[in-house]
Amino acid sequence: MRFVSNLPCATTEEDHVTVPVSDGTRLSARIWRPKASDEEPVPAVLEYIPYRKGDLTAVRDSIHHPYIAGHGYACVRVDLRGTGESEGVLEDEYLEQEQADAEDILAWLAGQPWCDGNTGMMGLSWGAFAALQVAARQPESLRAIVIASFTDDRYADDMHYMGGQLLSDNLAEAGTMFAYATCPPDPAVVGGRWREMWRERLEHTEPWALNWLRHQRRDDYWRHASVCEDYSSVRCPVLASSGWADGYSNAVTRLLAGLDVPRKGLIGPWSHKFPHLGEPGPAIGYLQEVVRWWDHWLKGADNGVMDGPMLSAWMQDSVPPSTSYETRPGRWVGEPDWPSPHIRSVARPLFRHRIGADGEECGDRECKVLTVQSPLSVGQFAGKWASYNAPPDLPYDQREEDGGSLVFDSDRLTDRVEILGSPTVELDLSVSEPVAMVAARLTDVAPDGRATRVTYGVLNLAHHETVGEPELLEPGRRYRATVQLNGVAQAFPPGHRIRLSLSTSYWPLAWPPPRPAMLSVHEGSSTLTLPVRPTTEPDRLPPRPFGEPEGARPLTVTQLTPPEERWDVKRDLVGYTSELEIVKDRGLARLEDTGMEVGRRAYERYATVADDFTSATGETLWTMRFRRGDWDVRVVTHQKLRCSEKEFHIDATLDGYENDRRVFSRTWNETLPRDCL
Repeated sequence: MRFVSNLPCATTEEDHVTVPVSDGTRLSARIWRPKASDEEPVPAVLEYIPYRKGDLTAVRDSIHHPYIAGHGYACVRVDLRGTGESEGVLEDEYLEQEQADAEDILAWLAGQPWCDGNTGMMGLSWGAFAALQVAARQPESLRAIVIASFTDDRYADDMHYMGGQLLSDNLAEAGTMFAYATCPPDPAVVGGRWREMWRERLEHTEPWALNWLRHQRRDDYWRHASVCEDYSSVRCPVLASSGWADGYSNAVTRLLAGLDVPRKGLIGPWSHKFPHLGEPGPAIGYLQEVVRWWDHWLKGADNGVMDGPMLSAWMQDSVPPSTSYETRPGRWVGEPDWPSPHIRSVARPLFRHRIGADGEECGDRECKVLTVQSPLSVGQFAGKWASYNAPPDLPYDQREEDGGSLVFDSDRLTDRVEILGSPTVELDLSVSEPVAMVAARLTDVAPDGRATRVTYGVLNLAHHETVGEPELLEPGRRYRATVQLNGVAQAFPPGHRIRLSLSTSYWPLAWPPPRPAMLSVHEGSSTLTLPVRPTTEPDRLPPRPFGEPEGARPLTVTQLTPPEERWDVKRDLVGYTSELEIVKDRGLARLEDTGMEVGRRAYERYATVADDFTSATGETLWTMRFRRGDWDVRVVTHQKLRCSEKEFHIDATLDGYENDRRVFSRTWNETLPRDCL
């Protein structure tokens, strides 16, 4: 990344500004703005997230907010209530209170003497959720938004459930927020009341996994703030981006198709990162694009920002399987509209069946019924639902998974094939249990046999008619079910095969059903549909190529203890236990501008015994540490999710330490019924 210090506007910075909201709570903001804005007001851009502007996101914030401010904007970074130095308690994600607070913040910004009354919102992940959800409420001053790595459907396309199947990331993200929501404010900012504010957070926070498991269907809890319920509610221009390695690869194209406002979409090869920090690369000059977007929609500049394709997407070339890539080879392609008139949905019977889980070569396809009952080991090389690229968390060689799957291979390709969009698999099937799942994987198979997963989808078959509204299955009865795979842009070269693999487990990415189920697939009446982009189509590139990534120079950080990253798959062939252990330890680091020392360590463990589906266990352990001088505080959170055939069991603890003395402790032991899950 190129760090830029010579920006068009000299800026000033305020580290802590309190913003009052309607109920009297005061939220903490950091503001970067042009010095000249005291006499010449400018538009304001809000990023609104719960991740502690003073320390945990301080380095990232220092790259893009001063950069945008240096181009003539007041950039405002606000912590949600109950986080950082903002008052109150953060009880859950995307609550009505959170969005009402955002409207109050925007009104406050529009009324400041240095703001010209025009506002925008931007963000990654939670910040993008917030911007999109607030845009649907149509606050008076909001003129445009810029969002990255988000969803418009909180139930069907977030880290909680996928195709009605519980995801392990539901537990992992609950562990993250259990830790973040219980951290103390900085005494250097809020003064002596820091302990009172911290105590309030500790006493009024419960594990978020409890609430998320209380809502196993698509009910009003999930419909709230799901913009897909009414796309017409969004009336401002939207610049939306994501990455193919991210869990949020689907919402960009859904917004392009569903919205009726000026909109642009951008999807690169990235994991859960801003595009200017994109990994795998290539990262792009995203902040330059953001400034052009704001210049047009907040300042009225005639700069051609809406020229070129509606969707720009990175067409990924074939690569060997790896859990991490520095860059993904490929090229940019553009589509003038979405759905694109150039993408052909090519439906065909399942590829020639190679070797199934029954171990038999298949001949005549007519009326052929193929069966599989996958072991719980299928899925151990699936990677994370959403890649963060640290530790390496992408799927590994799919040959590790295919032994317990039904496998369908195409013939060797004689010509290059490119797809852009979401493949689907329509299955004519029956199952042996009232609750069962299917995972479908699309794989690029090289001539030497190495198999790289391209995309995948998961469906709880109890949700086969409407995702979110399940009903128990009748064993042995034939059903038709459609599995939607995640969106992707991928090229398959000549000499390779395209493989479809079907399994009845995908652990630990997806929580297993109550019992192992036999899946029977009627091969001749099942189909795979690929969104084929003809290789004869022009690439339709944007009028200007993306620039080199650039931003402001980041804050100086001194690493005091080394970080640690691990992703370990373990098999015990005596006790038949299987485990996945993940460690993401940032070490202890000091922010030199404030002297704050911050440590974060996350541990996840997912385990099963043999093929006992009720032995599935998920566990998270987080330690957050903050230290400056003789002030030394830690928060330690622990969650463990277990199950029986009919229930989920959650055990959790929350401990707060001041100078190594435990000052708070609470324990939860809850049981929740399984609902067609």
